[in-house]
Amino acid sequence: METKAGDPGAFARFDLNRVPSPAFVVDEAAVRRNLGVLKDVGVRGGAKVLLALKAFSMWSLADVVGEYLDGVCASGLWEARLAREFYKGHLTTYSPAYKPEDLPEILRISDSVIFNTPTQVARFAELIAEARAEGAVFDIGLRLNPEHSEAEVAKYDPCQFGSRLGFPISQLKPEHLEGVDGLHLHALCEQGFEPLSRVWGAIEPKLTPLLPHVKWVNLGGGHHVTRADYDRDSLAAFLKALGETHGVEVYIEPGEAIALDTGILVGEVLDTFENSLPIAITDISATCHMPDVIEAPYRPAMLGEPVEGTRYRLGGPSCLAGDILGDYVFGTPPVAGTRIAFLDQAHYSMVKTNTFNGVPLPAIVLWNSATDALRVVKAFDWTAFRDRLS
Repeated sequence: METKAGDPGAFARFDLNRVPSPAFVVDEAAVRRNLGVLKDVGVRGGAKVLLALKAFSMWSLADVVGEYLDGVCASGLWEARLAREFYKGHLTTYSPAYKPEDLPEILRISDSVIFNTPTQVARFAELIAEARAEGAVFDIGLRLNPEHSEAEVAKYDPCQFGSRLGFPISQLKPEHLEGVDGLHLHALCEQGFEPLSRVWGAIEPKLTPLLPHVKWVNLGGGHHVTRADYDRDSLAAFLKALGETHGVEVYIEPGEAIALDTGILVGEVLDTFENSLPIAITDISATCHMPDVIEAPYRPAMLGEPVEGTRYRLGGPSCLAGDILGDYVFGTPPVAGTRIAFLDQAHYSMVKTNTFNGVPLPAIVLWNSATDALRVVKAFDWTAFRDRLS
């Protein structure tokens, strides 16, 4: 995959030595900029906009999110608990499958609970009835698989062959909507408006006879709304037309769009040497701190990388041979202590970090480029590693 963002923005003037290494640094002013764009689209489109916590769950900014968006969506019990403790507004919870022991609490604290198949809705009918009898108020949703692929990479394509995500729309029958209040559709990954338009065009004929029987349609995530080249006017018009034409409330669940180009991952060079090409070891680990670099794979943009100079292969401190960040150009040869930073790391990287090999977790730092206020929100010591084990 190619990086879809990577604009340094205000980080072009940020002093990397102001923070511990390694550290995620998130610019509150940039987050507010993205939230403002999303709020505007929601207002113009008459739609509800929810933050997907799976992509960006930096709850120290929960109150900021609440100033702009209509709520959040969670991927299971723990994210739902986080949402209810720190975030405001509507809470939608979806998981491909639920454990029976988790579901009562999920039903109690969520406003909408989305199931992956009609079979699950039927199997948990008794738990749903019990929760409502005890006073819980919530909608039931059903996730559909549009069976229309637009994503560029199969592992990120919800509509890939044999996908486990959503009930195949070709199998949907009116009786499957018994007890269902809304439909959830998610087919995108880091994409613009045009793929969304094509997905809806492919499935609208199938859904039109069924939409009078539901209250809402949730178009899921993958919408790169805050990217500079996104056609936001067309999105707003589409959302408005969908809601008015079919008489449903419309939701979207952007995740990356909230945090796009709002954060960097700062690190430093620990050592350099030659082995067929120049090598630099850093305290940033691809496998521990930016796993999508390996999983996608992709090459994250480095802050201030020059066009000309010496190309170094940057690798992390873990024992994994493939713990490689990529090959990068340096105008001046790096030495131990040279600071570096990778762009657009606020989304997904932070929520996917791990302590493989006992590699320390990056600190989390909040910066405001408008005021230059800087605060270390959280720093991790070795107990973060110890307490995950037994």
